[in-house]
Amino acid sequence: MDNTISRRNVLKTGCAAVAGLSLSGMVNTRTLTALPVTGESDNVEWRNRQPGMAYRRLGRTGYMVSEIVMGGNTIAPDNNKHVEMAVEHGLNYFDTSPAYGNGKSEEGYGELLKKSSMREKVFVNSKVSIFDSNRNTFYWELFKTLSESDQKKIQDEATELIEKRGIKESRYMGRYGTWQFTEIEKAYFGNIMEKYYGDKIDRRQEYYDRIINSVEDSLKRLKTDYLDLFMCPHGANSPEEVVIPEIHEALEKLKQDGKIRAFGLSAHTDPGYILLTAVNTGIFDAVMIAYSIVNAEFCHAALRFAYDNNVGVIAMKAARPLYPDRDYDVWVPPDRLEKLNHMIPEKMKVPMKAYLWVLQNPYITCVNCEMKNAEQVNDNLPLAGRKVELVPLEDQSKFAY
Repeated sequence: MDNTISRRNVLKTGCAAVAGLSLSGMVNTRTLTALPVTGESDNVEWRNRQPGMAYRRLGRTGYMVSEIVMGGNTIAPDNNKHVEMAVEHGLNYFDTSPAYGNGKSEEGYGELLKKSSMREKVFVNSKVSIFDSNRNTFYWELFKTLSESDQKKIQDEATELIEKRGIKESRYMGRYGTWQFTEIEKAYFGNIMEKYYGDKIDRRQEYYDRIINSVEDSLKRLKTDYLDLFMCPHGANSPEEVVIPEIHEALEKLKQDGKIRAFGLSAHTDPGYILLTAVNTGIFDAVMIAYSIVNAEFCHAALRFAYDNNVGVIAMKAARPLYPDRDYDVWVPPDRLEKLNHMIPEKMKVPMKAYLWVLQNPYITCVNCEMKNAEQVNDNLPLAGRKVELVPLEDQSKFAY
């Protein structure tokens, strides 16, 4: 892939070449067949439509999703009252994962979903959080049995590919967490191991069965019998993870059984190229990517490509790269926030301004907000439907990060 076309040029200028881009040489893929889309693309499905809330169509799913959606990282059975408040004001999408609070987030939403009529008001998305960690674990055990020369070959090839792709470029990564570099290195280690030793593992058990079992457990915690959207991988760090055949086979089974209605993935790193790859498979209905004013120039072409191919895009981590947070011990370049304040000079809280900036992009369906309490619900929901005139930047080079 990298020998065929420049990643940077694709990300920053256009996507026409991506449609025919071969994934050969990256991973050992099988033939990928897109699942049929139910109904016409113009069909839409409304839930909890309320005056004062703005909605956009989530690609070919047809789901009319509130522009502000509820992130689930802090939701729990004892912290979900503000979620009901948000629903009363038109929010209609819950995002969660088994990893959030070790299942507490799904349980917190589940307590709400079991209430009369709540399930019919919202679209529910969960993910497969154990996928990447288990993948790296079983490849690490295999790695330890290799000779020193073979181990060095694997490590050198992974490092070379990371550097060649420029994934760690400061603006593109929009770094906000100490764990981001580690996640990339683990993913690329797994990719190279898969390339050479993918036939040495029980692929059905380690991939397919884990996905099926994860969904079953999520449904129990959520107290529902289906997911409107299901994401795997949760936090893909490379294009290789997007084209693992067993993911698509599990998807087909889950859809046939009525356990999920639409399929997606999320990506914290390399969001532009992972989005391009996901769209190019024809399999994914929606993708959630880390997208902010920091990495926007690297994602614009991919967003347009997704929009043109009727794949919905959910923005996440819109505010995280902009200011220091006690939970993320990294230095944040001050010109990131300076750039946002230049484009939206109105006085408001940083997260609110970051979400509002994202929503000015018509290729984005909605922005995932971590709303921990009623105050944050009151801050963020009124941003839906707001249009602002972004002040243009006269000197892009001024903002180096």
